[in-house]
Amino acid sequence: MTSTDAAVPDTIGVGLISVGWMGRLHSRAYRALPDHFPELGVHPRLVVAADPIEAARDQAVTRLGYERAVADYHEVLADPAVDVVSICSPNFLHREMAVAAAEAGKPFWIEKPMGRYASDSREIHEAVQRAGVITSVGFNYRHAPAIERARELVRSGRLGRITNVRGSLLADYSSDPAAPLTWRFERERAGSGVLGDLLSHGLDLAQYVVGRIASVSALAETFIQERPKPAAGIVDRSAAATGVLGRVENEDYAALLFRFEDGAVGTMDSSRVMRGPHAEYTLEIYGTKGSVRWDFQRLNELEVYLDGQEVDGYATHYVAAGDGEFARFQPGAGTAMGYDDLKTIEAAQFIASVRRGEQLAPSVADGLAAASIVEAAEASLADGAWHDVARVDGPLTYAAATPVL
Repeated sequence: MTSTDAAVPDTIGVGLISVGWMGRLHSRAYRALPDHFPELGVHPRLVVAADPIEAARDQAVTRLGYERAVADYHEVLADPAVDVVSICSPNFLHREMAVAAAEAGKPFWIEKPMGRYASDSREIHEAVQRAGVITSVGFNYRHAPAIERARELVRSGRLGRITNVRGSLLADYSSDPAAPLTWRFERERAGSGVLGDLLSHGLDLAQYVVGRIASVSALAETFIQERPKPAAGIVDRSAAATGVLGRVENEDYAALLFRFEDGAVGTMDSSRVMRGPHAEYTLEIYGTKGSVRWDFQRLNELEVYLDGQEVDGYATHYVAAGDGEFARFQPGAGTAMGYDDLKTIEAAQFIASVRRGEQLAPSVADGLAAASIVEAAEASLADGAWHDVARVDGPLTYAAATPVL
C-alpha cells in the first residue's frame, strides 16, 4: 500500500488469480469501491493478473485494466506491489493457492467452496491462523439487503423463538445431459457436487441469519450419470463435447435435515439439473411471532409476517435505505440492486477488514464451517445416520454483529 500518510493508505494493489467470469466480477467490484464506498479512502490499483490461458491474460490487460498479466500465479504472490489477492480459480486449485497466499503474507478473497473437501478447507484455515492474514470467502448472498433485514428481525426477537427454517437452491445450469463432463463432475477436482457448489451458500445463509447448525442427516442422487467427455483442455461447461461418455462422480441433487444449536430445526435441498428454475434460491425463517421469506430471483423483496400487523398474511417489504448497504446503490425502494452489487459489498468488507486489521468479511473460518456441514452430510450419505457438525475455531463472522463500514 502507498500513501502520503502511512497510517491511512489510499492506494491498494490488487492481484488476481484466474481471469474467468468470477475473476472479471472481482475486478469490477474493486473498481466500484471509490464510487460506492468513498469513505474507505481506497483507490484500487489493478497490478497483475495470472492465468495459464493467453487469451485470458490479454483480456486482463485490455479489458479489465490490469497493468500486466502472467501465466504463473506465484508471480502475483511475489509482487511487492500486490497488497491483496483474489483467488477465482477452479475448486481443485484453491487449497494450493490459498495456502501459498497465506504463507506469502497476502490477504486473500477466495470463492467458495473454499476447498474440494473439508480437509482442504482445514488446511487453508490452519495456514491463515499461522500467518494471521485477513481473508474473505465469497458468500455474496449474505450481503443482500433483504437478508440483512431478515437477520435483524431474527436477532432482535421480532419473530419470537425460531422454530424452523426451510431453504432451497434450485438451478438448471447442468440440466442438459449433452453438456460436457467438465471438472465440476469429478470427485478428484470438484469434491462434492451440488452440496459444495450451491448448498454451501444456503447453509451459510441459515447460519448467518439464525445460528450454528449442529447436526445433519442427508440424502443425494445423481440423475444424469454419464456425460460426453470434453475435448482435451476444455474446462468450460458451454464448450463442445466429444461423443465418448464418462461417469459423473458427484451428486446432482441433495436434501438435508438439520438441527440448530439452539433447538430450531431445518430442511434444505438443492439441484443443478432442475428443469424450470434458473436460480431459485430461497430462505424461509419461521418463529413463534412471525416469519420471513426470501427468493434470490426477487432479490430486493422480503415477504414478512408479524403477529399483530394490521393486515393478515404476508406483506412485501421492498428494501430501501436502512436495509444493509442498499442506500449506497439506489435512491429508494423499488429501484433494484443486482448480483454485481453484492460482490461490491463483499469487496468493501474485505478491503475494510484489511485496512482495520479486523475480520469483518466472511472468513475462512466461515468457509470451513460451511464445509464442515457438507462433511457431516457426506458422512450421513455413507451410513444413513445423523452426524454432528465439527466445531470451528476462529473469527466466525456469521455469529458476529453486522459489519459497519
